[in-house]
Amino acid sequence: MEENKPEEFKRELGLLDGTMLVVGSMIGSGIFIVSSDMVRQLGSAGWLIAMWVLTGFITVIAAVSYGELSAMFPKAGGQYVYIKEAYGKLIGFLYGWSFFAVIQTGTIAAVGVAFSKFAAYLYSPVSEKNIIYELGDFKLSAAQIVSIITIILLSYINSRGVKNSKILQTVLTVIKIASIFGLIIFGFVAAKSEVWDANWANAWTSQSLDVETGSWLPISGVALISAMSAALVGSLFSSVAWEGVTFIAGEIKNPKRNVGLSLFLGTLIVSCIYILANIMYLAVVPLQDIATAESDRVAVVASQNIFGNIGTLIIALMIMISTFACNNGLIMTGARVYYTMAQDGLFFKKASHLNKASVPAWALWAQCIWASALCLTGKYGDLLDFVVIIVLVFYILTIYGIFVLRKKMPDAERPYKAFGYPFLPALYILIASAISIALLYTKPSTCGWGVFIMLIGIPIYYLTKSKE
Repeated sequence: MEENKPEEFKRELGLLDGTMLVVGSMIGSGIFIVSSDMVRQLGSAGWLIAMWVLTGFITVIAAVSYGELSAMFPKAGGQYVYIKEAYGKLIGFLYGWSFFAVIQTGTIAAVGVAFSKFAAYLYSPVSEKNIIYELGDFKLSAAQIVSIITIILLSYINSRGVKNSKILQTVLTVIKIASIFGLIIFGFVAAKSEVWDANWANAWTSQSLDVETGSWLPISGVALISAMSAALVGSLFSSVAWEGVTFIAGEIKNPKRNVGLSLFLGTLIVSCIYILANIMYLAVVPLQDIATAESDRVAVVASQNIFGNIGTLIIALMIMISTFACNNGLIMTGARVYYTMAQDGLFFKKASHLNKASVPAWALWAQCIWASALCLTGKYGDLLDFVVIIVLVFYILTIYGIFVLRKKMPDAERPYKAFGYPFLPALYILIASAISIALLYTKPSTCGWGVFIMLIGIPIYYLTKSKE
């Protein structure tokens, strides 16, 4: 009789697949929306571009720093594994708990809703205004149902094997990159010198928009720091999820090389796209119109100025493709974290098994159910605000983990070492810590709740340990 072969992942993803996973997971709906609020907070072209450059800079630093860790631990689970190895099971569990409760599932829910919002441009009955069922304060809209259907569909595709999901990811991400670059190029061709000159006339005059009166108020000192923190929430949220490729390292060919390289190439491509897109906005849309765009849809305004009335439909299609690809990447990678946690006895035992297609199907469906529940609560908008603080905390811990592991495991094989160590990783920690403190100071209600949800994991960890 043949012995049962141990369950193991199939290494079917190459460098291109890994890079497209990073790019596809990062670019969702944020770049099409968040610049509007950033301009309301800071009120100038210079400050807008500065925030995007700062975000891109620290994102690439973080990504290349992760390269050392991904080469040391080239297996499924990625960031969770790095944190557990550096700090032990408790902190590893806190990350996994936060990841499942808010970070990954909250983002999946929000991206799903963004898909349905723009689908309503093409087919109005799926609008969030179309309430299908109402009971007390609970309202079920057509948009929520569409969001849940897309999450279920993508979870099903991913449960059928990594090959199917990788093809979908690569194709949609290539279409996404091409369409965004097309929008940027057409935007620069249609640029108006009077708009550009007016937007850059007072490039570094910091001011915030009073939405009720429509007037600009000068800001400085603490008010400026508060405005920068609020603006960075948008750009930082648009730049997360790049670490997803580390979760799926067990399915990447030559992971010691390709995971780190995918992180660098993917974050660099996205950072360049984001900066160019915002420069394009400033070339075709007056600053006042960026700040007051309906529902913050600055890309819709830009596209209308470039293409006319058909611009709305062009952007709607682009965002639908973008969010669909983004959620495919998030759903694919997230389940690998729960799988690895379950292997360590820190998540439901059933999540520790692979199905016939060599993917953690039970973990995929558990993620699907909770993300769908978050769609139904209608609280996904609130979730986004405090996802950023939790993500930053664990980015800081992970990168500090490089220093910890250099002392803890000095003789471990390191095929790749963090670029610019110790200066660049330390610089990232300082900048990200300053942003986190500023967020907690200026947004104690939303960011405080984010930290509170993370800390709830401590008693949950000890309760589960006591039952063993």
